[in-house]
Amino acid sequence: MKKQSRLAILAIVTLALLAGCMNMPTPTSQITGAYVSGLKYENFDCSRLSAELGSLSRRENQLVTAQQQRIKTSETQAFWYGYGQGDGLEASELANVRGEREAVRSAMDAKVCK
Repeated sequence: MKKQSRLAILAIVTLALLAGCMNMPTPTSQITGAYVSGLKYENFDCSRLSAELGSLSRRENQLVTAQQQRIKTSETQAFWYGYGQGDGLEASELANVRGEREAVRSAMDAKVCK
């Protein structure tokens, strides 16, 4: 009986640890840019494109910080309750901002901006 109870306890602990991995937020390195059409930027000059790229870079840094904080909070929650928070608005906005940055860079390349 003792061996069976040890196996049962081990199974419960294993399931609890695996449950803590459920619904965890996506790491920022795995969030790729969403497709954004470059038509929005075709009438921008190089200085305006550069300013837009700087603005998008600042917003990306803010969103990366917010997503990393969400990951930390979710890890704590998963430890205590067995599940994480999952992705929020930060992850989807980060994907959009990264897509916008790629569109701006493409526009800059097309106009041979430096």
